[in-house]
Amino acid sequence: MVSKEDLDIMIEVFKTNVEHKVTADQIQSALQIQFPSSRINFDLEDCDRILRVEDHEVCIQTIIEWMNASGFQCEVLN
Repeated sequence: MVSKEDLDIMIEVFKTNVEHKVTADQIQSALQIQFPSSRINFDLEDCDRILRVEDHEVCIQTIIEWMNASGFQCEVLN
């Protein structure tokens, strides 16, 4: 059974240039501190090196700015 809370979840998918699992794990940990209620994961097997963020509200611009300030490319995948 799907709850109303589950229906309110947003999923944002970002294209990145993160190449290594160790780096992805470090980024995921740092973002998890900033967004503790979010589910955050990478799919480095995908050609777009996906960063996926799930939450009731996803701060797209904040995530992109943080990634850029950390030296990585990041954009919403359309």
